[in-house]
Amino acid sequence: MTATAPWAGVAPKDLRIILITGANSGVGLGIGQRLIDDFLTTQPKSSHLILLPTTRSARKSSETIYALREHLHIAATGSADLKAQGGPGYDPEEAIGRVHILSVQVDLCDLHSIYTAADQLVHGTVSDPTGVLPDVKLTKIDSALFNAGVGGWSGLDWLGFAKQFFQRGLLQSTTFPAFKLAHTAVMLDTKKLLGPVETTNEPTPLAEVFTANIFGHYLLAHELMPLLSRYGPKDEPARIVFTSSIDAGYEHLSFEYFQAQRETPPYESSKRITDLISLTATLPSVEPLTKQFFDLPPSSASKLPTVRPKIYVTHPGIVCTPLFPLNFILYFFYKLAMYLSRLLGSPWHVVDSYLGACATAWVGLEAQSALDAQSAQLVKWGSAVAPLGGKAHPKQTEVEGWGWTGEIEDAEALAKDPASGILRKLRGRKWDAVVLTAEKREQFEDDGRRCWTELERLRKEWEQALGRQAGDHLPVKQEKI
Repeated sequence: MTATAPWAGVAPKDLRIILITGANSGVGLGIGQRLIDDFLTTQPKSSHLILLPTTRSARKSSETIYALREHLHIAATGSADLKAQGGPGYDPEEAIGRVHILSVQVDLCDLHSIYTAADQLVHGTVSDPTGVLPDVKLTKIDSALFNAGVGGWSGLDWLGFAKQFFQRGLLQSTTFPAFKLAHTAVMLDTKKLLGPVETTNEPTPLAEVFTANIFGHYLLAHELMPLLSRYGPKDEPARIVFTSSIDAGYEHLSFEYFQAQRETPPYESSKRITDLISLTATLPSVEPLTKQFFDLPPSSASKLPTVRPKIYVTHPGIVCTPLFPLNFILYFFYKLAMYLSRLLGSPWHVVDSYLGACATAWVGLEAQSALDAQSAQLVKWGSAVAPLGGKAHPKQTEVEGWGWTGEIEDAEALAKDPASGILRKLRGRKWDAVVLTAEKREQFEDDGRRCWTELERLRKEWEQALGRQAGDHLPVKQEKI
């Protein structure tokens, strides 16, 4: 007899199913924790949240689920907001019973792993490695939050740090550091990526940071289109949310070395690509290039017209995580400098992973009408916090060549920004930022087209090399959500 899922019978509109990559630590774990808190305090009591954190092993998945369940228990039993909303009859077990956590394993630097995870999600079942929940089959994903990534840094240029510090000051140095040293791009083993597949035309080699931060997510998103697409014109579209960085500028991307094999730092380069594809995805000149990305894979093609998912981009602000290689002594002073930068007025120094998760969790869970009202697809949303800390807020972030919303605003218009405090556009701006011009805006759009073109070329090339056109999958039939 098949076990029944605890949300059986809940209307699809009351189910929020959210995938999070890289969820076992840092900002990824913070996103899961923040989603739990925001869901319980903002969504109707009839609704249920199904979290799907991804990790690279079953052991890490179990640890992540236990950590999120512990957070859920603390939130349900200790939240003053939940107790106030529930009144005298508030029962924390009812809140706990509305959140469910399963997991899948995926290594974004292993294309076979990406396709296997996608096949499991689309055609197979999702499991709970802790054994609490039954295996289930998904019929949708509401938000895919692509957070996983690697840094690719080797250390600091201390002379460069001293120079920038004395020229630009502490805030600019800790927000837009020009003294990080990047490893030479590490190329993945093509033969290992191909595995047992034999091909006469070897595909373009892939760089590790590029694959982990953008290309792996790009492939995963395309393979998940059957779960991210909707088939009714009134259905709320799903969301793809890419994670970028506050420090990703024009100079960080070379089209001659698109994967940052030379010339540019791999991490910042991958994040510039992330900004370009996310913010240009809906532009009329770019949409013809995105069509095939949004098309359903052959094995899941539908004759029905589809409502494609919407693409968003966020960043966590400045968070102290082990992503940057520092020993414990330097890490202490690094964290101290981040707190000091916040006290001196930087809105971006959230420091804590939970606060850094604010923007991504907000985009992943906020009502679609609210996102549309703010033209959220045209904005890079960052997590921001006041000098004395407290609650984080999603804040519009300036992007070189795009501005804040893709609209050209002169100095007078920026001075009349209706936002206040840390949410003002000019608060936390880079020292060398300039007013957006029509020429720079046009170049940004052209760069977006070039990025989409190259990513689609790489996707098709690797699909052909791996024989994915046939739409191979793992057909497992079990209980549906």
